[in-house]
Amino acid sequence: MDPTNGLNLGRVYDYRFEDIQDSARSGVWTEIAVFLHRRFGSPDRVLDTAGGLGEFIANVPAADRWAVDLVDHGLSSVPDVTVRIASFFDADIPDNYFDLVFISNLLEHLATPDEVAQFLARARSVLRPGGVVVIMGPNFKYSAKDYFDCSDHILPLTHIAVAEHLYAAEFEVVETTPKFLPFSFRSRLPSSPLLARAYLKAPFTWKLLGKQFLVVGRKN
Repeated sequence: MDPTNGLNLGRVYDYRFEDIQDSARSGVWTEIAVFLHRRFGSPDRVLDTAGGLGEFIANVPAADRWAVDLVDHGLSSVPDVTVRIASFFDADIPDNYFDLVFISNLLEHLATPDEVAQFLARARSVLRPGGVVVIMGPNFKYSAKDYFDCSDHILPLTHIAVAEHLYAAEFEVVETTPKFLPFSFRSRLPSSPLLARAYLKAPFTWKLLGKQFLVVGRKN
């Protein structure tokens, strides 16, 4: 689909985050990126499959950073990141190359389970053997009341469903965290880097505030 003829995501996100300062979002994403990078072995080659504004990929301390997005919301201006503005399926990215593929708040935008399967198959093809795919997203099990307040959410997913998808796509499921981050920046996500760092270091708080899953698969 031509993105210019569909939902205008740029305006959607401007409206959704109009009360959230860009600096606050960037600071929190810095903490998330560093935390995940360390948690999964400090990988050298990292790909973000939905780069958006570049908040994750700009801050993950990897030597070789790549990002893909269908629309350029400013991603191409992020320094020291190889950017592909294209569909993930069509993007010019190497196979069997990346140590970590990051999928954040994306799968719920797909229309069918078959599209999820196709997306994960593509993710597996660009991972090196032993590499991991790290998936974050709103967990319908814990966010059903708010899930469809986002106009771009289509497919309800839980941590259990995503783990099944990973296994079906021939990944080894190595981690399933039902509650990780809060639902969104419109919820009670810590709004400063210091608070975000404290939150990430205290998993007991995840169980209280978390409404997004963190599910990880390894390519063997």
